Amino acid sequence: MALKRSNTMMATFSMASMTDVIFLLLIFFMVTSTVVFPTALEVNLPQSSRQTAIKPSTRVYIDKESRIFLSLNSEEPVEIALEALPQALVTDAVRPDEEADPCIAVYADEEVTYGRLVEVLDIGASLNLKMVLATKLAPASARPAAEGE
Repeated sequence: MALKRSNTMMATFSMASMTDVIFLLLIFFMVTSTVVFPTALEVNLPQSSRQTAIKPSTRVYIDKESRIFLSLNSEEPVEIALEALPQALVTDAVRPDEEADPCIAVYADEEVTYGRLVEVLDIGASLNLKMVLATKLAPASARPAAEGE
């Protein structure tokens, strides 16, 4: 009596392991893309105990020489005079098609004088724009204690 082996080759290919790999890659790139810091200029930000989660499309940079740069929609920052900043913010940063309130991030070097920073923030306030001052997270030892501790 001859025993017959039933080794038949399947013509299909299982994609289950390939989709697992694709999902793992997708998760990896989503997590690492949030770690990338969005500044295009070298600005030494001051420290703060909290950070905001707002991701504005318009950014104003003030470097340690008090020069002002404007970046729209993640473009390369362009140097701009303080007198031209209100017009640039009104024409380029505020778009009527945006549903949410326009938000502008200000990245100021920690060596910038308080007066220069207030001048830029005052321009945004006079135009009724929401301005957010960007900071870096302070080390845990330098943060104030929470009220419940």
